Amino acid sequence: MSTEIILEKDIRTLRRESAAAFQQRMERQGTFVVRLLSSPGSGKTTLLEQTARRLGDEYRVGVLVGDIATERDAERLAPLAATAQITTGGACHLELPLVEKILPQLGEEAFDFLFIEDVGNLVCPASHDLGEHFRVLVLSTTEGDDKPGKYPKAFRTSQAVVINKIDLLPYVPFSVEQAIADAKDVQGELVFFPVCALRGEGVDAWCDSLVERRRQMLTKNGGKE
Repeated sequence: MSTEIILEKDIRTLRRESAAAFQQRMERQGTFVVRLLSSPGSGKTTLLEQTARRLGDEYRVGVLVGDIATERDAERLAPLAATAQITTGGACHLELPLVEKILPQLGEEAFDFLFIEDVGNLVCPASHDLGEHFRVLVLSTTEGDDKPGKYPKAFRTSQAVVINKIDLLPYVPFSVEQAIADAKDVQGELVFFPVCALRGEGVDAWCDSLVERRRQMLTKNGGKE
């Protein structure tokens, strides 16, 4: 005799509710959560280094770094911001319970900006909500301009694309115009930031956008700087 078990809420609903609760908790303390997705080697960590340098003098910045193995990226960022490593041990993306478990390692002080650097992967992370306010895909010119068509969900679920390594455009077969057009076909509201994170080109505009988006979050929730 078989027994049928009916779950009142499926796991996807529970995950959405947990992500919404986490986001609301961050909003109450004035923390704007930015999550970075990308392929391995796109320059996420270099972008975060430049971002932390620019925001760190005026804002409290925290970073959670996700990797399958090693703490190398976290070690690079530690001198610039409160940083904690999340080592998945093989999992191809971060999960919210793990984020919430590691977050206290940054300390008890609330942050103005919390950056979550997900595991380098354009597939798995796109399907999981970590409660971020701003999901950003980092696309490097060395990867080729065909990624929006090959990995549409990663672009569809993001709100912005940082096109990194623009200094290499003369040397690689990458069309910024084609990449933007294909990405907009997938998600028409995407915002684009062409940068060379290594040299800091374009990073000021990126940081200005983050500050403005946090201001809008605070205004929406009745907060202030």
